[in-house]
Amino acid sequence: MERLDKFDLRILHELQADARLTNAELAQRVGLSAAPCWRRVRALEEAGYIRGYHAEIDRHKIGLGVLAFVRLDADKNTGERTREMEEAIRRIPEIVACHYISGAGTFELQVVSRDLDAFSQFARKVLINLPNVKDIHTSFSLGEVKASSSWPLGHLGAEPAA
Repeated sequence: MERLDKFDLRILHELQADARLTNAELAQRVGLSAAPCWRRVRALEEAGYIRGYHAEIDRHKIGLGVLAFVRLDADKNTGERTREMEEAIRRIPEIVACHYISGAGTFELQVVSRDLDAFSQFARKVLINLPNVKDIHTSFSLGEVKASSSWPLGHLGAEPAA
């Protein structure tokens, strides 16, 4: 699958908005019959455009009131030391996102915790003791303005109908 057409874009748009749509509902929304719609969804999955389907859970409802942004400074930026950090970070469930960053620091983490005391303990026991960590710098979310798990699709062609 090299190029996405308007139907593929509409399918991606609709599934990002509601992945629980039945194939019949999705087909109706994108203007296809059920069988071709199903084949296109399968092709999008097989080509890696759709990587999975997930429930979006409210972190506050499950007692994770703190969202911290943590910049990790590495002691040494060598291949082996960086891989050790990556492997350790992947194993920690409280770290919900990790990115290599430009500028100061090596990684930018998003970390969730019950409260500030729990985060403080986590930072002192876990984060600072990750392999190759020289220093950590933390900022806390004071309120969420926007959080989206949907990607913009307009750059791929005509914006799908809403």
